[in-house]
Amino acid sequence: MTPSRTPFGGKKWPVAVLGATGAVGQTFIRLLENHPWFELAEVAASERSAGKKYGEVTRWIEGRMPDSVRDKNVVIVDPANVTSPVVFSAMDSSVAGTLEEAFAKAGKFVLSNAKNHRMEPDVPLVIPEVNPGQLAVIASQQRNRGWTGAIVTNANCAATVAAMALAPLHEKFRIKRLFLATMQAVSGAGYPGVASLDILGNVIPYIADEEPKLEREMCKLLGGFANGEITLSEMQVSSHTNRVPVEHGHTVCMSVEFHERPSVQAAIDVLTAWRGSEDTHGLPSAPAMPLVYTDAPDRPQPRRDVNLGNGMTVTVGRVREDPLFHLRLVAMGHNTIRGAAGGSVLNAELLAATGVIRPA
Repeated sequence: MTPSRTPFGGKKWPVAVLGATGAVGQTFIRLLENHPWFELAEVAASERSAGKKYGEVTRWIEGRMPDSVRDKNVVIVDPANVTSPVVFSAMDSSVAGTLEEAFAKAGKFVLSNAKNHRMEPDVPLVIPEVNPGQLAVIASQQRNRGWTGAIVTNANCAATVAAMALAPLHEKFRIKRLFLATMQAVSGAGYPGVASLDILGNVIPYIADEEPKLEREMCKLLGGFANGEITLSEMQVSSHTNRVPVEHGHTVCMSVEFHERPSVQAAIDVLTAWRGSEDTHGLPSAPAMPLVYTDAPDRPQPRRDVNLGNGMTVTVGRVREDPLFHLRLVAMGHNTIRGAAGGSVLNAELLAATGVIRPA
């Protein structure tokens, strides 16, 4: 379906943020400030914060707290207390599973950052430029579960960066085996995150549950959709994940074997030409260039490239031959914008533009 660029008859639609006081919740609030389609109507958090002003209970992390949210009353995370038809979930995975299901059962469209539902066969795991076709499984989800709402997930933040860099290559040459090693920013651990005495001047070669998530999610992100079902890619994936003393920006080093071996130049040509799914072109949060190739020998770098495309562009470089596989390359993207809140907002825009969600 061709997206409309003026959904909802030109009126803004009310949305809510669940887990609004945390780091990802705050990123949602920054991105929704002055959004042309959505209006932040409600902020929800735990019982500890409910009933108080948002500005009173939130330790704002980055920049200045928007005045529009400072005096909003925080409501408890419960579908009985949230009236907005679209909710952005920044809840911790320890509580997100059952709560997100309750919101979907209550008829809400839940755009989730949590890991809980990502690998369920009737739940889309979506990067809009890469695999928007997975959204078609929402009809099966609603039928299977007997609810009128839905849960739509975005991927692990490092998987998002890797999948955006690999999607055009996979489409053209088909990946057979993939090895990746990540260098992940401390903001990916939330706030306050990793203790300073653990991370300063250090690399921590372990992030709990991160490697299995990467290996599972890459196969779903780069899978297909046929006969109403999501199909997983049969590629083999091996990963190492590391936490490094960088504020924002996950860097992923990859070695890739393809079914059809490309030359270095052929791979660069494919990466340079890629613009992602046409369904995303012109959406408010979609960058004009979702993927940018750089031929600089020492790029991408988080300090210099992380905010490209307002944090929604992934930068890829160092494409070269690999002595064990076929090619190796490096990708980097903003983990809390493209890899978290921004990815969910773009998912919601795509749902709105294609009429999957619409005003009552």
